[in-house]
Amino acid sequence: MPVSYNNLWKLLIDKNMNKTDLKEAAGISFNVMARMGKNQTVSFESLEKICSVLKCDIGNVVEFVHEESAVDVVKKFTTIELFAGAGGLALGIEKAGFDTIGLIELDKAASDTLRCNRPNWRVINDDISNISCLNLEDYFAIEKGELDLLSGGAPCQAFSYAGKRLGLEDARGTLFYHYAKFLDQLQPKMFLFENVRGLLTHDKGRTYKTIIDIFESTGYTIQKKVLNAWDYGVAQKRERLITIGIRNDLVDKMHFDFPAPHKYKPILRDILLDCPKSEGSSYSAYKRDIFELVPPGGYWRDIPEEIAKAYMKSCWDMEGGRTGILRRLSLDEPSLTVLTSPSQKQTDRCHPLEPRPFTIRENARCQSFPDDWQFCGSVGQQYKQVGNAVPVNLAYDIAKNIRKALEEL
Repeated sequence: MPVSYNNLWKLLIDKNMNKTDLKEAAGISFNVMARMGKNQTVSFESLEKICSVLKCDIGNVVEFVHEESAVDVVKKFTTIELFAGAGGLALGIEKAGFDTIGLIELDKAASDTLRCNRPNWRVINDDISNISCLNLEDYFAIEKGELDLLSGGAPCQAFSYAGKRLGLEDARGTLFYHYAKFLDQLQPKMFLFENVRGLLTHDKGRTYKTIIDIFESTGYTIQKKVLNAWDYGVAQKRERLITIGIRNDLVDKMHFDFPAPHKYKPILRDILLDCPKSEGSSYSAYKRDIFELVPPGGYWRDIPEEIAKAYMKSCWDMEGGRTGILRRLSLDEPSLTVLTSPSQKQTDRCHPLEPRPFTIRENARCQSFPDDWQFCGSVGQQYKQVGNAVPVNLAYDIAKNIRKALEEL
């Protein structure tokens, strides 16, 4: 008869423990934890050890289910996320039906955001270099090859290897090295690596080629595509480089297609008019008075020249359109790429109806976060978290297709 350990996992959440804590406290093996993670039977002795640590009865740990209910205890696809930020990518992946078993994030405020919204998630607030050197199978209580998806987008520092084909150890000191270490150790069935479009052309393409070469050396076949979030239910022009990997032994058993663009592309009118009020920055009185002169959809060229010239100072003599200066958005267009700071001279995004920057909640709407997703930390830290996030709806569409690929197995 099938068994379920759902009660045990809920009990761990109530006691603020994770699976590794339980394994160490009860003195049970990694294999026992792995079997329970798959809803398989374990020895009565192991159950007694668990009950002793948790001070509970066996009925609080395991339950038997009828065959017709067995579908209810089939585990979801599992994922671990690196460089998790405020959870935009993780939230979209969760929405697609994945069980997030671990997230690593260095920033304290972003980690607090994750814990606040998902107390059941195992959030690891630490430098990834302190984690990637561990035995990851033991740390996450998962066998090599068992994880379904590794996700995340490592910030890629500038480096150049002059197009040489280098191995994993040659990438030490870069953040994507730690991502590759997770791939090498855990061998997930698939991975999702998200980054800025500019990574494709950085150092004449050599940076991205080095990353791909190293990912391939850990045993993966790669697909890549630049996707614009505006095509996927996000009221924002935001292009991201999406790299998908399938483990080589599974390439002939499954296939992944990038999601097709939606027929309707949302604009600010769809998301701003009923947005909940929240904290946000403001312009100086001087800047606010100037923005009063800029029409929705306009920028510095749409106000008197002498006022624009006085505001722009040295920028006035620069070449190029400088369309980001004194830029006011329109309700009938999408947002420009949401940034980590609400007010920078050459990248203004003024509200269409009021002479002010977008609030935190308005930026979150532009990133397709749900209104009940709370951000922790100072106002500046919250702006940074929202600006760095992957749009939730974009993540969801990608993850849905990853799930379809995994279901083929």
